[in-house]
Amino acid sequence: MKVWTEKKAEDFLSKEVPVAKSVLLKVPGTSQALKFRFPCVLKIISQQAVHKSDIGGVKMVHGKEEMESAFKELEGIAKRKKIKTDGILVQEFVSGRELAIGISRDPVFGHVIMFGLGGKYIETIHDVVFRVCPITENDADSMIEDMKYKKLLYGVRGEKAVNIHEIKKILVRVSKIPGKYPKMKELDINPLIANDREAKVADARIVWE
Repeated sequence: MKVWTEKKAEDFLSKEVPVAKSVLLKVPGTSQALKFRFPCVLKIISQQAVHKSDIGGVKMVHGKEEMESAFKELEGIAKRKKIKTDGILVQEFVSGRELAIGISRDPVFGHVIMFGLGGKYIETIHDVVFRVCPITENDADSMIEDMKYKKLLYGVRGEKAVNIHEIKKILVRVSKIPGKYPKMKELDINPLIANDREAKVADARIVWE
């Protein structure tokens, strides 16, 4: 079994769906990192830190000096936790509603796709729906309609609705990935961040046979 952590998983997914821009660094303050607009996000990348936010492994930064100090802070967290890292990921900041898409292989139905609310609420609210892969845009529409909290996608209390059309396109494209790569065992996209303009993968993990 092989596990691809965020950077490798996102590079793979970028061939299929929109992914937040990022660069994996070993040292802070390089010219690559400074190409990003502020604010941006720094993350510990390690197979030993799947849930990065649980260990304080995610930092938002608003300038060059803050980036360097956050980089060192994340390195310190990894050292204290005895986590072997691949580096620190610098990623563009995308604002919006946090959603989740997953692929898993069911012993009866084969690959199935999951969609629902993401971020830290995925396990507490657990508003998710499933379909057998691959799906059509009509299937994607019905998945959204089956969500208990679908109103959050259409805007509440003056918020703008997210780009539903883009989300449906992404769901369809993700559902077709196992057909191209049958050795994919699991895919976790959490979060997919959606706003009124766009939707982008902001974290992902893939498990292969």
